[in-house]
Amino acid sequence: MTGRTGTLRIGLTGGIASGKSSAAALFAARGAPIIDTDLVARFVVRPGSDGLAAVFETFGAEARAPDGTLDRAALARRIFSDSGERQRLEEILHPRIRSEIRNRLRCVDAPYVVVVVPLLVETGMDADVDWVVVVDLDPAAQRLRLQHREGLSSAETASRLAAQASRVQRLARADFTLDNRGNPHELVGQVASLHRHFLARQCDAPPGRRRRGRSR
Repeated sequence: MTGRTGTLRIGLTGGIASGKSSAAALFAARGAPIIDTDLVARFVVRPGSDGLAAVFETFGAEARAPDGTLDRAALARRIFSDSGERQRLEEILHPRIRSEIRNRLRCVDAPYVVVVVPLLVETGMDADVDWVVVVDLDPAAQRLRLQHREGLSSAETASRLAAQASRVQRLARADFTLDNRGNPHELVGQVASLHRHFLARQCDAPPGRRRRGRSR
């Protein structure tokens, strides 16, 4: 992924229900452009798109809602119960998502841009950004948040968590960590600190010479 010269590309990731959206909103409040791959994923399967046609061709009528749009709930049940099916969907979506992100990055004119990628580590997209920020939450709290937010059973929750990288794997790729175990005010302070750091780094780090070591 490439942005305009001098724009730092920040990859924001974390486990499902860890608080990525909250962190992204805090960066946005400080003026940072946000590219959310969940929204990009919806864009690439919008009505009339070749992405939606490819999904219907691969998964059949089960993936089609009565109004002709994508039946996300039915598709989610299918892919989270079968890793092979999930891989087939990823082969359709990921190249299109990556291409659309590149297009959007070309339009960014800011000191830094935050690209929110839930599967940053799993897809290898961490290689496309300058810095990786992981929103961290302990697994027990994560499971509870996911169950309450989505209304999932314990088995459904476990299958969705198993489809992602482990907490250890994500933290191993982190340049910076946002600890979301505390109250919301603590997250505000952490994001404000990173915002100042990225502004400073954007000024003094020449393009192509970032990611030299890791810091927190």
